[in-house]
Amino acid sequence: MKELRKVFPVSNKGVTTTSQTIAQVPEESTRPLNPSQAVVPRPGRHRKPMTAPNTQKDKASKRKKVLLTVLTVVVLLGILVTAAYFIKQLIDSKYFFCKSSVKFIPLDKACDGKDDCSGGEDEITCLASYTVNTTFPVRLMTGKQVLQVYSRGQGWRSVCSDNWSKQYAEKACKQLGYTTNPRSTNVPVDTLTSSLKKGPFTAIKPGTTNKPIHQATIDHSVCRSGSVVSLTCSDCGEVGPGDRIVGGADASIVDWPWQVSLQQGGHHTCGGSLVSPLWVVTAAHCFTSSKKEVSRWRVVSGQTYMGTLGGSYVDRIIMNGDYDPARNDYDIALMRLSSPITVGEGRKPVCLPPKAFGLLAPASMTVTGWGYLEENGKVSPSLQEALIPLIDHAKCSSPTVYGSAITQRMICAGLLEGGVDACQGDSGGPLVYFTRSKWYLVGVVSWGVGCARKKRPGVYSNVEEMLNWIHTVIEKNP
Repeated sequence: MKELRKVFPVSNKGVTTTSQTIAQVPEESTRPLNPSQAVVPRPGRHRKPMTAPNTQKDKASKRKKVLLTVLTVVVLLGILVTAAYFIKQLIDSKYFFCKSSVKFIPLDKACDGKDDCSGGEDEITCLASYTVNTTFPVRLMTGKQVLQVYSRGQGWRSVCSDNWSKQYAEKACKQLGYTTNPRSTNVPVDTLTSSLKKGPFTAIKPGTTNKPIHQATIDHSVCRSGSVVSLTCSDCGEVGPGDRIVGGADASIVDWPWQVSLQQGGHHTCGGSLVSPLWVVTAAHCFTSSKKEVSRWRVVSGQTYMGTLGGSYVDRIIMNGDYDPARNDYDIALMRLSSPITVGEGRKPVCLPPKAFGLLAPASMTVTGWGYLEENGKVSPSLQEALIPLIDHAKCSSPTVYGSAITQRMICAGLLEGGVDACQGDSGGPLVYFTRSKWYLVGVVSWGVGCARKKRPGVYSNVEEMLNWIHTVIEKNP
């Protein structure tokens, strides 16, 4: 019999064969099942770790934390800046800092006539006083603003319109101070007041354009042209005609754009009036005791509501040298700003009046300011205005009112029965009168007994009587 052998299938990586003999199992191959291009690892490239995606809640929380941090920093900075500001104000209100010697001295030692800082630093930027003993040679007369010039030998003479030109108008206005678009017109001699009709007269000499206006004329017995020059030097006082002031009402700076606040150490001290972009008229009594150091003053303009930030720097304060604090006589001063204000809707000079303005009681006037609303009260946060009548000089200087305390350098305005008046904090501010489409500065708030008392009206420095001093000071301090 034949021997039977079992045949076993041999698997070689999935290949099945049958053989009549026992198959040999080959060694395991190292080749991949699906050979392809070899992958060469690149250095420096790593698989990014897998992280859970940020939710909207997490993002909002982070934004909130950042916002809170920024807000905290801003608040802290604001607190520090505010604290620094008030600390500086407090120090400035009590001490003067000597930069050269790096030390503080009490404020009342500054401008006391003694050098307390090295080099006399504390006596340099101080209030000055100036007394005028000469006659300013150019002026405007009466409500018609007739131009007059002065010479020591001939006195005052009205200028005829003979040979007159725009060039001379500009020259005359430049001498008078604030000049914007100067204009001149001819006024017939026979329409002048009796005191001006008969002269004396003068007229321009040809070829004198390089001389001041008062030196460019020659005397005439009559005006050949039959007319004299009327001069308008600027756009001052041009706002709508319009009560602080005790018995007054709220006002807007747009209606009284010459009104300014004089401040020292961030506090309102007095009022004042812009008479040019560079000059402010105020009261001499505003600069008593420790208020004589010029650099501490700021002039805040263009604001209806009382503010303390900003304001114009001051480089000169000049008080009338004849000022008598015991009688409040010659109570007027001028402040020169370090740079001119920009004339606009809320900032505009008021006009200075001509000589012989001719105001008669009870002409209606307006006084403005931020002063007390009642006697021994508080400063008003908002500008106030009050309409008050001019009081006859004889009546105000009568024994039942103020008697001999009233001088020629003073005028009175208000109600003798009381009720409306300027008060503390209004000092130095304007008393104005409206005529011929312009507002004129006729008075400066000066003094009074109490506020709005019966038979104790407000007393004002008479600007018309101070014109010679005002024009001279402005000319000598360009």
